[in-house]
Amino acid sequence: MHQETITIGELAARTGLSPKALRLYGERGLLPPARVDPRTSVRHYGPGQVERARRIALLRAAGLPLERIAAVLDAPGEDEPVRLLDAYWDEQRALHAARRDAVDYVRAVLAGREPAPYEIAEREVPERTVLCIQRHVDAAALPGFLAEASTLLLARLREADACLAGPLFAVHHGLVGDDSDGPVEVCAPTEAPAGPAPGIGVRIEPAHREAYIALTSRARGYPAMAAAHHALGTWLLRHGHVRTASHREVYYPNWPGSAPDEHVADVAVPFRRATAP
Repeated sequence: MHQETITIGELAARTGLSPKALRLYGERGLLPPARVDPRTSVRHYGPGQVERARRIALLRAAGLPLERIAAVLDAPGEDEPVRLLDAYWDEQRALHAARRDAVDYVRAVLAGREPAPYEIAEREVPERTVLCIQRHVDAAALPGFLAEASTLLLARLREADACLAGPLFAVHHGLVGDDSDGPVEVCAPTEAPAGPAPGIGVRIEPAHREAYIALTSRARGYPAMAAAHHALGTWLLRHGHVRTASHREVYYPNWPGSAPDEHVADVAVPFRRATAP
């Protein structure tokens, strides 16, 4: 005999969640039915799943994305779920701070005022060999792609007994935003030979001069990065300089887990100085 179960309609009535939401949670692995009738395809849930469904609804109301909720609910003990929830909200507070700064920048641009100036520096970058992975991603998918590509590139370097010869960087060959998907090329510079592998290319990054803006951990979110890219473009236009390659973002090893005012990344653009009249 089957243990006592309730239908999806009964679960919806007990939790206030719609059957559509419950089906979505099941498809995402958050709340799979205890069993599905093979003849009628009716979903049946165990009584203990009522509280899990209610907690999913509570976490969704608090703003957690579905992909983070499973980790919170399935974390062991009493402290770990709370730690994961706190970590998510720490990320959101940092993102909100970055958005606030970006909005201040955009407000000044729209009002025709000079935005708070970024400190733009210049440097020479030598020719170098890079391992690279390229993909079309929008702003929402960019962090996941950066993490995945970085892991694959570093693993390839280890396989080839090669060393990283500088920080990882991502070349934005097209606009990355909520409505635009790049493409983005994540690159790992190396001095030792390391041949291509499935999904990983090798190319020569030419020597160039680049202008860059150093960013702290507080400003590492997409909105702040976008404002820095815009500021570099404005600087090039104002001085009559010529962009010679795509914008890029340079990520230093302390990118994860750094203090708010710690330098973690640069937004940069290769350029050629304007010819003197």
